[in-house]
Amino acid sequence: MTLKIQDTLSRQKKIFEPVNEGEVRMYVCGMTVQDKPHVGHMRAAVVGDMIRRYCEFLGYKVTFVNNFTDVDDKIIARAVEEKTEFKVIAERNMKAYLEAVEMLGNLPATYYPKATEHIQEILDLVQRLIDVGAAYAAQGDVYYRVSKNHEYGKLSGRKTSELQTGDQGEVVDAKEDPLDFTLWKAAKPEEPSWPSPWGPGRPGWHIECSAMSMKYLGETFDFHGGGIDLIFPHQENEIAQSESVTHKPFANFWIHNGLVNLSGEKMSKSTQHFYLFEDLAKRVDPMVIRYYLFSTHYRSPIEFSDERLEEAGKAYGRLAETKKRAEEALGDLNSVPRNRLADLENGDPLPADVMEKAREFLASMNDDFNTARALGFLFETSHIVNRLVDEEVKTGGGSAAAAFGILKEMMDLLGIRWPASVECEAPDDICRLAQQRAEARSAKNWQEADRLREEIQAKGWEVADKGGAFVLKPR
Repeated sequence: MTLKIQDTLSRQKKIFEPVNEGEVRMYVCGMTVQDKPHVGHMRAAVVGDMIRRYCEFLGYKVTFVNNFTDVDDKIIARAVEEKTEFKVIAERNMKAYLEAVEMLGNLPATYYPKATEHIQEILDLVQRLIDVGAAYAAQGDVYYRVSKNHEYGKLSGRKTSELQTGDQGEVVDAKEDPLDFTLWKAAKPEEPSWPSPWGPGRPGWHIECSAMSMKYLGETFDFHGGGIDLIFPHQENEIAQSESVTHKPFANFWIHNGLVNLSGEKMSKSTQHFYLFEDLAKRVDPMVIRYYLFSTHYRSPIEFSDERLEEAGKAYGRLAETKKRAEEALGDLNSVPRNRLADLENGDPLPADVMEKAREFLASMNDDFNTARALGFLFETSHIVNRLVDEEVKTGGGSAAAAFGILKEMMDLLGIRWPASVECEAPDDICRLAQQRAEARSAKNWQEADRLREEIQAKGWEVADKGGAFVLKPR
């Protein structure tokens, strides 16, 4: 099958062809870490992980870069507010992000570069821009000349004649043109700074992504991703400053996820209109959150609500029930055939309806990573597995395990884990209650989960949730 991807720059769905045969190199704009991650950050994270997983499934060697902006005005302001160093704020929130993506089942990125660890690469790129006349120094700052770039606006569709003063941030007298944007910021008293040919200062926001992506991925790479809110000005400026020195396409595909909205408005740190992921994960299984984020096509906005999460929890609970029924009927399923999705025509024959659903699942993923449609075929496969398990219990046979193997591969491709099997050292009746409570939580049946907790406590035990499993201790 042919992978087709919607490219924001060309505004077309294009057939994917890698820059280097057998490789995929991708960059996803990460967090500015003045605060802990919210659910909106997690959508960009799981979309990037899903694309990475699918490319690896197709046989590509993937290099995946997910950066951190670990110094900027907001981080510095938070440090002043808390009377601490900016590094303390940045490290705390980077740690929270990495814990969150691990809980969501993301594979670790190949690189997690930080702006403060790539100052030399940033300085070198700024100097190259000055050397070709695309940038100029003024009063310790360095600015990019927007007027010299006749292609400026090609990603966002904006024309320089239509941009307003201030669209690139604060208006500064030292700028030749109000639309010029900052590459290097002169140091202010008491703020962190690094030496440079133009005086002590720190990087502007946009230059860091160009410098880091080109260091790890080359001057032209395959995918550049991030939220749709980053298209302008951030990624528009990335293209301008990068292509001004390389004279090559910066990225072959620009892939943007829609925003997560809360009551119709974008989740945002600056407006404090968001749910912190760590708070949500205390009451909702992270796999339910991942499922919910894939239930809408990645390019479309998604409305965050308890009702939508409850629907996702029930759906995830049905998948968990399929696994439980299959294990009870068939025993250990760890030895079921693997890699059948990649080679459906070979190996032991699969039931025709399983083959059909598998092909439809892959067709959905090849059509611009349509996880919402793919989840539908995953569920239809789950129904078939349930039917085959029932038939096998009644009449024997042997296709249920192979069908379950296909279902598990679909889950793995989306990074959706089943609830962990738990070795429980408490009495059997307490273990059963705790497992029932875990299943109720996965289905977002909070009332039943609370009832089971109280019953466990009444029998002299405490139950706590940890890492997608539970822990039991005598009271």
